[in-house]
Amino acid sequence: MFVSVVRVFVVTGLVGTLVACAGLEKTTPSVATSTAVIETPPKEKATRLNPSQSSPSTRLPKIVTANRHLECVPYARAQTRIRLRGNAWTWWRGAKNRYNRSRTPKVGAVLVLKRRGRSLGHLAVVKRIVSSREIIADHANWLNRGRIHLATPICDVSRKNDWSAVRVWYTPGKTLGRSTYPAYGFIHPKIRAATAEPAAMGKRSGS
Repeated sequence: MFVSVVRVFVVTGLVGTLVACAGLEKTTPSVATSTAVIETPPKEKATRLNPSQSSPSTRLPKIVTANRHLECVPYARAQTRIRLRGNAWTWWRGAKNRYNRSRTPKVGAVLVLKRRGRSLGHLAVVKRIVSSREIIADHANWLNRGRIHLATPICDVSRKNDWSAVRVWYTPGKTLGRSTYPAYGFIHPKIRAATAEPAAMGKRSGS
């Protein structure tokens, strides 16, 4: 049986409905070939933003324009203590033995979407946990225009509730996006003890 939980957002006087995936369809989710969203967003007024600014959990989803074009990778790096480089999809492999990785979202963790088709993956920083199947995240360049998407709901639509497949809120349309994106999971900012110890030893030895 398919079960849906409906959450309501009031956005600029209009009502947008997010269908949180509390229950799943019996069919396997279809996976999109790119992180780009097909719909054309309306024009909005440019707004400057400090990338290190925190995200209050009470904010509604919105898109802002920073003082320069931003990609998801440098934005995620500025928002967290995760010091990885390379395309978004490579972060999962790069975090191995350096940072803790899991299938469980935590505030401050980075959700890593997989590479598929022309997409090089995507990164989103978790700002709030709504339920085991929904998070609120901040991320950049989701619509390939270098802008910042704040307080974005992201829904887990995987069969096993392991965050291996997600759908992302489409802010311009005030609705949950139709596309399903494959995900690796979450990278957590805390450096693993096994990698931190050698660095500390090197400092003591004068190297």
